[in-house]
Amino acid sequence: MIANADALLKPLTIKGLTIRNRVMSTSHAPGYGRDGKPQERYQLYHAEKAKGGIGLTMFGGSSSVAVDSPAAPWNQISVADDSVIPFFRQFSDRVHQHGGKLMIQLTHMGRRTKWDTEHWLPTVSPSPRREPASRTIPKEMEAEDIARIVKSFAQAARRCREGGLDGCEVSAAHGHLIDQFWSPSVNQRTDRYGGSLENRMRFGIEVLEAMRAEVGDDYVIGIRMSGDEMIADGLSQEDCLTIATEYARRGLVDFLNILGGQARDHIAHAISLPNMSFPVAPFLFLPSAIKREVDVPVFHAQRVTDLATAARAVAEGHVDMVAMTRAHIADPHLVKKLSEGRADDIRQCVGAGYCIDRIYVGGDALCIQNAATGREASMPHEIRRADLRRRVVVIGAGPGGLEAARVCAERGHSVVLFEKSAVAGGQIGIAAKAGWREAMSGITRWLVSQVTKLGVDLRLATEATEEAVLAEKPDVVIVATGGTPFRGHAKGAAQHAVTTTEVLTGAVEPTGSVLLYDEMGGHNAASVAEHLAKRGCLVEIATHDRMVAEEVGTTNQPIHLRELYKLGVVMSPNMELIEIYPEGNRFVAALRNTMTDAEEERLVDRIVVDHGTLPVDELYHGLKPASVNRGQTDPDALIRGEPQPYDLSKGYALYRIGDAVSGRNIHAAIYDALRLCKDL
Repeated sequence: MIANADALLKPLTIKGLTIRNRVMSTSHAPGYGRDGKPQERYQLYHAEKAKGGIGLTMFGGSSSVAVDSPAAPWNQISVADDSVIPFFRQFSDRVHQHGGKLMIQLTHMGRRTKWDTEHWLPTVSPSPRREPASRTIPKEMEAEDIARIVKSFAQAARRCREGGLDGCEVSAAHGHLIDQFWSPSVNQRTDRYGGSLENRMRFGIEVLEAMRAEVGDDYVIGIRMSGDEMIADGLSQEDCLTIATEYARRGLVDFLNILGGQARDHIAHAISLPNMSFPVAPFLFLPSAIKREVDVPVFHAQRVTDLATAARAVAEGHVDMVAMTRAHIADPHLVKKLSEGRADDIRQCVGAGYCIDRIYVGGDALCIQNAATGREASMPHEIRRADLRRRVVVIGAGPGGLEAARVCAERGHSVVLFEKSAVAGGQIGIAAKAGWREAMSGITRWLVSQVTKLGVDLRLATEATEEAVLAEKPDVVIVATGGTPFRGHAKGAAQHAVTTTEVLTGAVEPTGSVLLYDEMGGHNAASVAEHLAKRGCLVEIATHDRMVAEEVGTTNQPIHLRELYKLGVVMSPNMELIEIYPEGNRFVAALRNTMTDAEEERLVDRIVVDHGTLPVDELYHGLKPASVNRGQTDPDALIRGEPQPYDLSKGYALYRIGDAVSGRNIHAAIYDALRLCKDL
C-alpha cells in the first residue's frame, strides 16, 4: 500500500453527512446531459465511481439555476424547474446503493455562456464587459435581475434536497456569475454591489443566505472558488483568502473547494485545467493557505493524478479532501484497487486532456485510454470470463494491440502478442519523445504491466509472418499493425520530405532552417516544431488550416501556441504545400495560399511533413483469403455489443483494428479493441 493511504481512506463528516473516504470527483461537464436532465448515461458514469469506492462524486458542473443561464451548451443540467427532481432521486439511489455520496454544482453562468441558443435570452453580468472565451457582451444586471437570480439559486437548492442529493456546491470559479461580481476584472459597478471587495462580495452572500433559508441549516452547502485568479486585473490570493474566510465565518458554507486561476480566455482556461505540461498538483499551495485560516473542510482539484500525491496532500494537512476527477475518468475503480492492495492495477491518468478537450468542441467526455468510461451501459470496466477458451494471436503491440491482448486475456483466452520492435507502445512511444508529451508513455506502461500479469505471451523484437501466425493454430487473429507515416501528395514530397516520425525517432536530425508542413492539425506537428526549435532550428510551421494545431482542444492548444511563440516559431496558416524540389544542398518548398491562390516559395535546409498515416496491411491481406470471415468485422453486431457471427470450427477469424484500418487516434484504437474483444 502507498504511503499515507490511511489518511486518504479515513472518513470525513460534514455536519451529519459522513463520507467514507477523502477521495472525490469534482463537478464537471462530460456532455452526457439529455434534455437538461441527468439521465441513464450520466447516472451510470457516476455510479461506476461509487462502485469503485469513491467517497463523494459531484455531477453537473455548471448546472443552471435560471433560464438566462442556458443548459443547452455542452449538454448541461437545468435545475430551473421541478421536472429535474425525479431524475435526482433516481440518480441518488444509484450512487447510494454502492456507498458513495452524491452532490451537484449549481451556478448561474452570467456572461460565460451563449445568448444564441435555447431561449435566446441575453447573457447577464454585473457590468457589460465582453468575455473573450464565450464572446458575449452581457446585459448589466438591474436590481430586479439580482433578486430574481438569488431566488433561483434558493429554489434550485430546494430541488437538490427534495431529489435526495447529499448536498450542493455553488460555483464561484472559472468566471461564473458570483465570481464575476467578486472580480474587479469584470465588476465595474458603483452601487452597493460594486467598488470595494466588501460590496463585491454582497451578491454571493445574498445567494448563500437565500439557499440556507430555503433548505435549512442541516443541509450541506459548499462553494467552489479560486484561491488566486492569476491575472493582473483580477482577484489576488489575498482577495480570495478574504472572501473564503468571510464566507466561512458567516456560516454560509460547509466546505470550500479551492482551485487556481480562472477561465476568461484560452490561455487562462488551459492554466486552470492543467495538462501534462504542468507538474502534479501545481496549485496545492492555494487551498493549503486557506485551510490554515478557516474552520470548514477544504477540498482541492487540479491535476492530482496519482494516489501518492493525493494521500500526501491529506496527510500533511493541506486539504481535507482531494479530488481526482480526471483520474477517475481513467480508472473509476482506483479507490477500490487501493483498498484491496492493488494500486499497481490502477490505470493512471496521463493528463492528455482528451476528455475535456472534446467537451469544448461540442463532444462528450471520453478517456484517451479507457474506452469504457462514459459508455457504462454497453462497455465493461471489468471484463467477464468467456465460456469457451480460445487461442488468440494479436499482431502489433501499440495501444490497440495491447488492449486487445489485455481484454482477451481477461476473457481467459490464450494470447500471443507479436511486436517487431524491441519495445511496445507503437506511435505512443514516438509521441512521448516530444517535450512535454512524455507522460503519454504511461498508457503503454500500464497496458504492458497488465498483459504481463495476465500471462500474455509477449514476443518483442519478433516480426509476425503468415507462417509464424498460422503455426500458433489460432482461433482468432487480430491485426493491430498500425500505420506508416505518409509524405503527402505534393510533387517531390516522396523524394525530398521527411516525416515528423522520422524526426522524433532520430532517423533524421534536421539543422538550420526548417519548414514543417502540417496537414493534420493535431499534436504531432506542433510538438515537433517545439522540439526542433529547442534544438536550435529556425522553424516555420505552415498549415492548410485557419490556425496551427486547429484540431487540438482547449486545454492543450494554448500551451502549444504559448511555447511556439516563446521559441520564435513562425506560424503560417492557410497554406498548402504543393511542390518540393532541391536547389543545391537545400530545398525549395512551394506553398499556395488557400484563400487567394497566391504562391510563395521558401528556401530551407529541411522540409518536414505530417500527413498522418496509411495502414500497414500487407500481413492482413496475406491472411485474409484463408479466414472464415474474409477479414471482415460485422458492424451491426459490433454496434449492438454482440459476438461476431462467425463459425470458428471452420478456421480462424481475422480482424484488424486501429490505424491498421485507417489513421485515427489512440482512443479509437483502444475502443476498437475493447468492443471487439469483450465478446470474443
